[in-house]
Amino acid sequence: MSMPNAAILRNPGAAGAVGESRCVRWVLTGVALAFLGLFLFVPLVAVFVEALKKGLWAYMRSFSDPDAKAAIRLTLTTAGIAVPLNLIFGVAAAWAIAKFDFKGKSVLTTLIDLPFAVSPIISGLIFVLLFGLHGWAGAWLAEHNIKIIFAVPGIVLATVFVTFPFIARELIPLMQSQGTEEEQAALVLGASGWRMFTRITLPNIKWGLLYGVILCNARAMGEFGAVSVVSGHIRGQTNTIPLYVEILYNEYNFVAAFAMASLLTILALVTLAAKSVVEWKFADEPSERSRARKESRLI
Repeated sequence: MSMPNAAILRNPGAAGAVGESRCVRWVLTGVALAFLGLFLFVPLVAVFVEALKKGLWAYMRSFSDPDAKAAIRLTLTTAGIAVPLNLIFGVAAAWAIAKFDFKGKSVLTTLIDLPFAVSPIISGLIFVLLFGLHGWAGAWLAEHNIKIIFAVPGIVLATVFVTFPFIARELIPLMQSQGTEEEQAALVLGASGWRMFTRITLPNIKWGLLYGVILCNARAMGEFGAVSVVSGHIRGQTNTIPLYVEILYNEYNFVAAFAMASLLTILALVTLAAKSVVEWKFADEPSERSRARKESRLI
């Protein structure tokens, strides 16, 4: 066997690299960089350029406005409520689907994907139909002085609905790939259900769980469609950051609008960095787990 063929057999990926011409590689790389520059980097730079157009003082002053503070506070509050609720639901749904067989399992899996198929605006209209003044429960809510639509509870409900698949969808394939052998062994050895979950299941899914939480939080803070329908756009009360950006832009207050948009951009970049770290740690997790299992068998 000649040396080049032996090298290719030892490293199969080298065959494609050798077969491709340098010109093709440069063209593909250039197209990818041009696409990223046009649709990612240029808009990001434009946001900060417009936000700082009148100087750093005008940029910082945009965040001191009471309505801006209220929008930031409402966005963080909504995400702070929606993410833990979806965390509980996501873990429970993923555990049920991946670890057990029961009637209606396929229905539950389909329902988890429902927010991906339904437009966020439609989901907002559904909540208006249910809880609005002229909705199915509107009269009863009005009698008991409970306000959901055009108030914070409606914003939280809409955000929970559009974000609840993210954690479950990250955990279901992960739990299915891990199987149930370790949990069954723990139960045979006398562990309780809670102890099995905290000592076996949770450590095995920790990076996938964190990855889903990051995606869920990013969507919760940036959600626009469903929240726009149920919020009523009341200044200082029901405007999240995305809604407030739209109001400022429509009022031609471009510096303040892009300043608030830059805040969302910074949050998105932080989320991207956290996502990359979790992906890196998650990629190393299977090898570490398999190595630990081999060592335990040797002992």
